Amino acid sequence: MSSTTPAMVPVIDFSNQNLKPGSPEWDSVKSQVREALEEYGCFEALFDPILELRKVVFGALQEAFDLPLETKKLCVSDKPFRGYLNPRSGLFQSLSMDDACVAENIERCVTNTLWPQGNISFSKTLASFTQLASELEKIILKMILESFGLEKYMDELIDSTNYHLRVMKYEKPKTKDSTHDAHCDSNMMTLLYQNEVWLNGRLPSPTHRVMMKGNEDRYSLGLFTRPRGGYVIKVPNELVDDNNPILFKPHDHEEYLKFYYSEITQAAVKSGGYISRLKAYCSV
Repeated sequence: MSSTTPAMVPVIDFSNQNLKPGSPEWDSVKSQVREALEEYGCFEALFDPILELRKVVFGALQEAFDLPLETKKLCVSDKPFRGYLNPRSGLFQSLSMDDACVAENIERCVTNTLWPQGNISFSKTLASFTQLASELEKIILKMILESFGLEKYMDELIDSTNYHLRVMKYEKPKTKDSTHDAHCDSNMMTLLYQNEVWLNGRLPSPTHRVMMKGNEDRYSLGLFTRPRGGYVIKVPNELVDDNNPILFKPHDHEEYLKFYYSEITQAAVKSGGYISRLKAYCSV
């Protein structure tokens, strides 16, 4: 591939009904997952059950973001990257909620604030998406752990996971092409997981950006599978040896997010992005 040829992110199909652990189909997809993550740090996943929700999900997002700004700003949180965010640029806005697999959690964190009279269909729609996306995430996680011989950690990681859902709207570009820091380039659903620390740098975590084109607003969902506050992320002993020294110190991800969000840290490593801040916080 020449230096002027755009990299094509691999597309991996997870919709096969025969995709069961130990089957030839499973082993084939598992190899594709590891190769894609080692080479690109990401891939496009095809998963029919999620695609079937596409129309109703994006309808729910438009309904929420069409509410008055004063109403959306009532969604606040004392934790970083939660509640309603509306940067000064005005081009991007988002709503975030924790434990989004359960409709009642979405109801409590967001829906009851946006619609005091109630809107259970909004909560159920987003919870349905999160449940299906978390199902896909567990398949991918199991494949990654198997490929590194770390299957014994599966239950521990699932039990420690907070399914943090962020729904987003990007305003249509004011110029021909505009680039925003974001997580997808269309009306899309994105699953994000930070492997850099836990796998001791074996799989890269690339920076996500968006190139906005066209004359339409863009809506997207990002499901962040984050460790719960209080859970200490540490590199498994199996991934450390003389040729692969430990790269990161054990840490609490919620404490790291506070560090990431601080003005001092942003000024110190503003050109380095997420990974630079991560290394500043917990590298050995």
